[in-house]
Amino acid sequence: MSINKEEITDYFKRLQDDICGQLEEADGEGRFRQDEWERPEGGGGRTRVIEGTHLEKGGVNFSAVHGPMPERIVQALRVEAGDFYATGVSIVLHPRNPLVPIIHMNVRYFEMSGGLWWFGGGIDLTPHYVDRKEARFFHRQLRTVCERHHPDYYPVFKKWADDYFYLKHRKETRGIGGIFFDRLSDQEGFAKEQRFAFVRDVGELFCPVYLPLLEENKERPFTQTQQEWQYLRRGRYVEFNLVWDKGTKFGLDTEGRTESILMSLPPQARWKYDFHPEPDSAEAETLAWLKKGIEWER
Repeated sequence: MSINKEEITDYFKRLQDDICGQLEEADGEGRFRQDEWERPEGGGGRTRVIEGTHLEKGGVNFSAVHGPMPERIVQALRVEAGDFYATGVSIVLHPRNPLVPIIHMNVRYFEMSGGLWWFGGGIDLTPHYVDRKEARFFHRQLRTVCERHHPDYYPVFKKWADDYFYLKHRKETRGIGGIFFDRLSDQEGFAKEQRFAFVRDVGELFCPVYLPLLEENKERPFTQTQQEWQYLRRGRYVEFNLVWDKGTKFGLDTEGRTESILMSLPPQARWKYDFHPEPDSAEAETLAWLKKGIEWER
């Protein structure tokens, strides 16, 4: 018997619990505040936000929403009209120290009343300062997980992330990318259990791939210049999430909880008119790395 949406939903709840516990331990003093919410049209979720010692602002959200699919989403997703069910976990962490990267992960499941289903998600890293060694570690971990399930997953999903997490108006990638995938269904002979196994492995990679980066850098001293740069890079993060991110648009268009959808935004960000870093500076070096197609894992 194929796995059903209730089993998938229960797994995502457990994943949220596990990640929150590990993040609280890593932060030391911070604790997640939980808001349980209901969507008037159907479903709801658990929003958890932390404002800690090392995690200045972070969110680990679970949701399971359902109901009639809005017509504009029917057209955008190119699906037949009907009822939908969507569940998943979404995470964004904004660290206090600019030498610790921002991280985002999302794993999700979607189905329609007519029988259509798919999985989606991804994980990507946005360093304020690109560290080649850390980038290699991050991408090698992703490649290992992907190759456990299919040899094409990493190259295909890595390129997808490069293309998706891209600020077209800036001609910059949001960070060093990662993997991104969507509409993983039963095409090419995959069973639902196989797709779900991959999504579980991605979700369970979050702490092993991020906590070493947090632990290594959270106590390092930083300068006012580095913090100012952090605020500017956070501004780029805001631009992507509000202008280009499809998840933000889906949540708002389906009458999701606004506070939960926008929890991904940083606590503080800045914009400077026509800012250019000093030549040969660490900031200029980071900008030079923000482009598609870099083979970080090599």
